[in-house]
Formats: sequence, structure tokens, C-alpha cells
Amino acid sequence: MQNFITNYTKRRYIIYAIISIIALSLPFIEINGNHFFLLSFIHAKLNLFFISFSTQEFYLMPFILILLFLFIFFITTLGGRIWCAWSCPQTIFRVIYRDLIQTKILKIRKNINNKQKEYPGQYFKKIIAVILFYLISLIAISNLLWYFIPPEDYFEYLKNPNEHFLLIGILFFGSILFTLDVTYFAEKFCIYVCPYARIQSVMFDRDTMQVIYNEKRGGVIFDGKFKLHKKPPQGECIGCEACVSVCPTHIDIRAGMQLECINCLECADACSKIQNKFNRPSLINWTSIKSIETDKKINYFRFRTIGYLIVIGIILTILIIMGSKKEHMLLNINRSSELYQISRVGDNIEVSNAYTFLFQNTDIKDHEYYFEAKLEGIDNGIEIIRPSKPFKLEAGEQSKKIVIIRATKKLANDNQKDVIFPLHIKAYAKDDNKIVIFRKTIFIYPKISIFKEVK
Repeated sequence: MQNFITNYTKRRYIIYAIISIIALSLPFIEINGNHFFLLSFIHAKLNLFFISFSTQEFYLMPFILILLFLFIFFITTLGGRIWCAWSCPQTIFRVIYRDLIQTKILKIRKNINNKQKEYPGQYFKKIIAVILFYLISLIAISNLLWYFIPPEDYFEYLKNPNEHFLLIGILFFGSILFTLDVTYFAEKFCIYVCPYARIQSVMFDRDTMQVIYNEKRGGVIFDGKFKLHKKPPQGECIGCEACVSVCPTHIDIRAGMQLECINCLECADACSKIQNKFNRPSLINWTSIKSIETDKKINYFRFRTIGYLIVIGIILTILIIMGSKKEHMLLNINRSSELYQISRVGDNIEVSNAYTFLFQNTDIKDHEYYFEAKLEGIDNGIEIIRPSKPFKLEAGEQSKKIVIIRATKKLANDNQKDVIFPLHIKAYAKDDNKIVIFRKTIFIYPKISIFKEVK
């Protein structure tokens, strides 16, 4: 006898375990002090693929979000609601609560193959189940926070709760809401709240993989109002309703495509066990409407999927190019509120401009920095008075420097207005000639009448 039993459910559980292990372990993995992903508002930095970026490099975030959404759209067009059943945290934690805690551990649910029947009473066990899941939700919310607060800081903050009320509040209320969502709202969240469920059907076409009941083999068992005929159906479906009982979203897949279906394929597994007894494959499969109608293989590469792949490739290329041009040194320049300073030194009158330079070493090594200044179109017209020598910054360190630049000769002879000169700054690491950045600001030289007022 040929074995036609499918086991999508077990495959999903394996993927759940892999996803959970990765999600829990990634925040603790560091390379050169950088995380795989960390968006820290406290430290004003972004770690992405173990590379550190500062707040000035957050321009990468829109590209990351665009890439994420395009990938979800591509997967949806290709495989339907595969995200919902195989990767969504809501589904994963529902399985943990319903299938593991309620069914396997506490035996509240008597049969894992019947997910529509509710068992009355057993209030003590149900309270225990909620408490157990709340403990899990604390870990889940903490895991989410670790992508915004490094774990090494997170656990230190928990030691001093009086100084971190906001963190404690987010952890407490977040875990309460998550527990309420999983234990009470359950699949109603997927049906009525989740926006993805509302838009996913727009991304479907006739080649999109869906969970489909094969009416050609099983027989049409619904009338125009989708009510089950009293007489047994004509076809291979025996009307056992194993597919209905096992459905976590409480639908009958035989009614055709429905918004509530999340592609978990538990109905396909249930049907395969029944049909295997008759030496027949499951009447419910993960396939496409066109494949069912034509009895041909699924067309994976079509205009829409190829189009998504091209756009994803372009965005990914842009992201890689922009990320590879990461500056290992950042510099912000702000002028002082005073336009210029004029002082008399002997018979000479000196003009200087003051600036605030904010340096940041974004490299993983310590470096010694300095800079050069040059007026556009004028040679040897200025000199740096302060700072007078190079300075060292440790990896990741920021330093604010008050910079004084002085004119070494007469730059203009305008009696009506101050003259503004473009000023070019070249900042660099003295110990690494590859670390060089350029900035542009202005140098203001006073009108002639100002000099007459200086005694």
C-alpha cells in the first residue's frame, strides 16, 4: 500500500523551533562588539549585519523597510499566506499555548486533532495555562526589547527597576497585552485585526500557492449558500470532517478560498491520513488554482514574481553599495552664534571664526584624528589656531572640539557688507590614510568699516 500521508504540521514545528532559537540567540551574538541587528536610541546607533552605524546613517533604514515589505509581497504572491502559518509570532505562540501547554502538558484539550471544540470547566487548569504562558510572554517581550536595548544593558537595568520605570512598564504591560492576545483573542486577531489578512488577497493570482480542496476529485459538497448537503457527497470525500475539526481558524476548507485560511496545512495532513486508508492522496493540497484546473505543475516564475525579484535585487544592491561606503569617521560642523572675532595684535588686526566640530570614531579601532581647512579659491589664507595638535578617539567615542580658524592675510576689501567665503574641511585619521571625509562650511570676513572701529 502506497503511503500518501503528508506531514506539514511537523515541518512547521521544526521551522518554529529554528526561528525561536535564532530570534533568542541573535541578540547575544556579537562580532567586534556589534550585533546582527540593534536599533539603540539610548546609544544613538544602528547595528546591522554586525556593522555599526550612527544616527547620521539612519538613511539606510527606509531601504531596509522597503526590502522587508517587498520580500513579504514576493513571498505572498508566490506562496500565499506562508508567513502567517510558518513564521508569524502570533501563530507560533498560539501553537505553544494551545498545542503544547493546553493539550500536551495540562491535558485541557483532549485531542490535538480537534481545535474547534472548547472544553468547559477545568478553570484551575486554565488559570495555570495562562500563568505559564505569561512567563513565556515575559521572555518573548524581553527578546523583542533586546533588539532595541542590548542584553548586557537590559539585565543591568532590571537590577535597578526604580531607575528604569519606563522599561519595567513596557515589559509588564507588553507581556500582559501579549498574553491577552494569545490566550483570549487567539485566531480572532488574525481574522479581524491583522492588516496583512486584509491585503494579502490583492497580491494573489491564479498561480499563487494556496490551500485548496480538489473538487474535481472530492466532489462538490456545498450548495450556493455553502451549507453541507444532507446526502453524502459524490466523490472521494467521505464527509468525515477531519479537516474541519483540525482547523485553528474554524473554517471548512471545502468552501473554497477564505480570508480566515492562514495556510497552516493542518487540514491537508488530516485529510491525508483518512485518504491514505483508501490508498489515495489528500484531497487538500498546497497548490494553485491554475494547477488544479490544468493538472500541470505550479508556475513559480511568472511576470509578477520575476518583477518582484528584479526590484528586490535592485534595492538589495543599493543597500549593499550604500552600506559598503560606511564612513569610519563622522563629523558635524556648527558655527558659533558670533559671526567673527576681531582683535588687534600690535599693528595688525586679526579676524577669526569659531566653530564646534563634533567628531565620532565609528570604526572598531582607536584612531588619532586631525583636519585641514582651506578657503575656496584662496591659497594660504587661513590657519588653524585651535586645536593645535591631533587628538585620539577610542572606538565608538564622540568628542566635541571648539575650533578657531584665523585669517592670515587680508581677504576682502568690501566697505558695504561682510564677505562670505566657502570653507572646505578635510578631516582624516593620521594612522589610516583610508579614513578621510570632507565637509563644507563658511568663513565670514568683515567689511572694512568694522576694522576702523577696532582700537
